[in-house]
Amino acid sequence: MTARLDVAAPQVRPQNPRFSSGPCAKRPGWELAALNGASLGRSHRAAEGKAKLQQAIDLTRTVLQVPDNYRIGIVPASDTGAFEMAMWSLLGARPVTMLAWESFGSGWVSDVVNQLQLKDVTSLSAEYGQLPDLDKVDFASDVCFTWNGTTSGVRVPDGDFISTDRQGLTLCDATSAAFAQDLPFDKLDVTTFSWQKVLGGEGGHGVIILSPRAVERLENYTPSWPLPKIFRLTKDGKLIEGIFSGATINTPSMLCVEDYIDALNWGRSLGGLEALRALADTNFAVLANWVSQTPWVEFLAEAPQTRSNTSVCLKIVDSDIATQDDAAQNAFVKRFTKLLDDEAVAFDIGGYRDAPPGLRIWTGATVEASDLEALTPWLDWAFATAKSA
Repeated sequence: MTARLDVAAPQVRPQNPRFSSGPCAKRPGWELAALNGASLGRSHRAAEGKAKLQQAIDLTRTVLQVPDNYRIGIVPASDTGAFEMAMWSLLGARPVTMLAWESFGSGWVSDVVNQLQLKDVTSLSAEYGQLPDLDKVDFASDVCFTWNGTTSGVRVPDGDFISTDRQGLTLCDATSAAFAQDLPFDKLDVTTFSWQKVLGGEGGHGVIILSPRAVERLENYTPSWPLPKIFRLTKDGKLIEGIFSGATINTPSMLCVEDYIDALNWGRSLGGLEALRALADTNFAVLANWVSQTPWVEFLAEAPQTRSNTSVCLKIVDSDIATQDDAAQNAFVKRFTKLLDDEAVAFDIGGYRDAPPGLRIWTGATVEASDLEALTPWLDWAFATAKSA
């Protein structure tokens, strides 16, 4: 169907036009004054700095409902650094199965095959919009996967596919899922995420969560390759416990740490994980309702149970646009998103550069449903205006 070309510019604008998928919108009501308690101009290794880092770790455990016997560490280089640390430190002890259905998962496959140069690697992949066949995963191997594909909007629906008696470790990149989706920690041996996603923190820092099984591997296996200092989790065959009690590997930004603490306290004040997840679900429902009534757009994720409630990826199915080549479709999306940017009603909602042409709208807990409701008429306006240009 062809959309109407006479859609008038809506009168109501989102109060906050920040729908980026990372760094994501700050929590409602956030202001710089929230960071006044930051330990600035002090060593992060002083008692005050370590206390702040420990507070961030403790609040993470509380809000994310991490088991008491799991270690939580703050590490450099965002989720990418955390997941690379896990792969370089743990893989190579047994065969590896890599799951990929979007750009970041594909990147992990490339690192394992081309950088670590592991030989016994099975790669199960799927096109954007789909999941690989999870029944084919061999849990006698170590398994690496993203829980929520940020660039495809496709997530695993739950952890039922993970064997309860697995022999290998599970390494989960959970950066767009943490604080918005249920993570079954009893089935996850390594879980990584960054502050800049669901809680709207600042970039540059990652979090790594280790199960007792992962700690056992670290203390009983030494990779055949050298490890950079920022990847080292053990010393003399023992876990460096300080990393998991506020002594970071390198210097963190204490301003960013304070911001993360503020976001965690905000999430806890709402009711914790269940409340944050409910907010994301409510936000997703706003877009889902609009998509169901809009003929020119559809979810990139094909199966409803795999659709992300945070990184919502949409494809344009209007026949006049969808039948064009990727270059023409990308040019259309750029016109579309520039219209919204110029009107200051939606920033940074173009699809990821490696993904099929389309839109990506963040619906995590720090976005307000009223803003998404105000956004959808603007999406119709931008589509009609860009199409008639």
